[in-house]
Amino acid sequence: MSVLVQYVIVRGDLLKTMNWPVGAVIAQACHACTAVTHLFYNDNYTQAYLANLDVMHKIVLEIPDETSLNNLSLILTNENIHHKLWIEQPENIPTCLVTKPYPKDKVQSYFKKYKLLKL
Repeated sequence: MSVLVQYVIVRGDLLKTMNWPVGAVIAQACHACTAVTHLFYNDNYTQAYLANLDVMHKIVLEIPDETSLNNLSLILTNENIHHKLWIEQPENIPTCLVTKPYPKDKVQSYFKKYKLLKL
C-alpha cells in the first residue's frame, strides 16, 4: 500500500483577491481537517493514519476560486472520494476541501493539476 495522505485544497482567491488574512485561511483548512477526521473517524484508512501521528502526510494545494472548488467537490462526490467541503459560516462561503486519508496512489490523479499553496 502506498503512503496514506490527506489532500487539503484551499482557494487561492481568498488570499489574492479577497485579501483574507493568512491566519484566517489557515483556520479554514484546520476546521476542514478536524471535520473530515471526525466524520470518517472509524474508517480503516483514518485509523491507520492516526495510529502514527508523527508521520502524518498532508499535501496543501491551491485551487483558483469558489467555482473550481465546488466543481472538484462534485467530481470527488461522484467518484466516491470522501471529503469535507468546508463552508465558512455565517458568510456561507466555501473556502477549502479536505479528503479523508487515502493511499496516495488511489487519489492523487484528482489533484495533479493543482500546485502547492504558496503564501
